[in-house]
Amino acid sequence: MAIIGTRRDLLGGLGAGLASATLPRMAWGSEPPKRKLGYAIVGLGSYATRQIMPRLKDCEFAELKALVSGTPAKLEQYGAEYGIPKTHRYSYADYDRIKDNPDIDLVYVVLPNSMHAEYSIRASQAGKHVLCEKPMAVSAAECEAMIAAAKKASRKLMIGYRCHFEPHNLHAIHLVKTGFVGRPTLITSEHGFYAQPNQWRLDRPYSGGGSMMDIGIYSLNAARYLAGEEPIEVSAMESTDRSDPRFKNVEDRIDWQMRFPSGLIANCVSSYSSGHNAFRVTGTKGWVGMEPATPYTNHQMWTRANGKTEQVVLPEPAKNQFVGQLDHLAECAVSGREPIVSGEEGLRDMRLIEAIYRSAREGRAVKLTA
Repeated sequence: MAIIGTRRDLLGGLGAGLASATLPRMAWGSEPPKRKLGYAIVGLGSYATRQIMPRLKDCEFAELKALVSGTPAKLEQYGAEYGIPKTHRYSYADYDRIKDNPDIDLVYVVLPNSMHAEYSIRASQAGKHVLCEKPMAVSAAECEAMIAAAKKASRKLMIGYRCHFEPHNLHAIHLVKTGFVGRPTLITSEHGFYAQPNQWRLDRPYSGGGSMMDIGIYSLNAARYLAGEEPIEVSAMESTDRSDPRFKNVEDRIDWQMRFPSGLIANCVSSYSSGHNAFRVTGTKGWVGMEPATPYTNHQMWTRANGKTEQVVLPEPAKNQFVGQLDHLAECAVSGREPIVSGEEGLRDMRLIEAIYRSAREGRAVKLTA
C-alpha cells in the first residue's frame, strides 16, 4: 500500500490550474475578501439540500445567504433550518429580484437540466456570478448563450465539476501527466446506476436525454481530464429496452469510444441499468485506476508499475471537493481569475455529447473539429 503522507506530496508537481483548486487560498492580486460572499441556492432538491447546503458552513470565502424554490414549504423548512430571512427567500416567479439584494454575490443553479440555461442567464443579468450544475445545459447553443450572458455582464460562469476539486482525481491526473504510466494508450471510464422510475431525469423535457445527460458526464469528463487532450473522433452505440417504462423517451445505456490526437483511445460507458463508477488509464509502463472513482466520499485508488500493484491512500484534504468547489467561485469572483471549470469546459462536454448522440443515431463515427 502506497501512502501519500502529506498535502505537499499530493500536490507537488501538479499543474498550476488543477493544484490551485485544492489549495486553501489562491494568490490574491489584492487583499482577500473582507467578508464571505453570499450564495443563493436555486432549486432545493436532494442534491442541493443534502450535499451542497450543509457544506457552506465549512467554506472559507462563501456562505449561504438566500434560497430559491417553487415550493413554499421547502422555502419555509430550509429557511428556518439555515436562518435565512423571508426577505432572502425567492420563488421562481420573483427570482429576478435577486438583483436588488446586495447580500447575494453568487448563484448556484441546481435545477433539472432544461432549466439550467434560463436561470443561469437570468442570474448573470442580475449581476451575479454563477455556478451551474452539470451537464451545463441541454444543447451547445444554450451553453453558448450562457457564456455570452456572463461575458456581457462581466460575471464569472462556473460549472459544477466537483471531481476537479477532489484529491484522488487530481492525483490520478498528476500521475498520468508526469509519466507514471508511460505513454497513455487506453482509458476506460464507466459510470452508471439503476435509475428508479418516476423522476425528472427520466423525462426528456426536463433532462434533455437519458443517462448520457446525467451520469454519463462523469465518464466523458474523466476521460478528457485524464487524457489531457481533446478527442478528434467519437463512435457510439445505444442500448435501450423500450419495453421498460422508465425509457419511454430517454435512452438507457450508451457505449462510446473516443480517439485522441496522440493515438490514445478511451472506451466509455453511461448506463441507467447497471452499476459502474470506475476509470483506469493504461500506458506503456503501467496503469492507474480508481473504483469508486467519483463518489461523494470513500474514493479508492490503485496503481501498477514494475510488476507491482499498490493501493494509494491519500491524506484528508483541507477542503473536500464540495467546499473546494464552492470556495473557488468566490475566489474567482474577487480575484478576477477564470474558474478552472468555466463555461467553456461545459460547452466542450456538451458538444461531445451531441456528437455521441449523433454517432449512435447514425451508426457511424463522427469526426470532431477543433
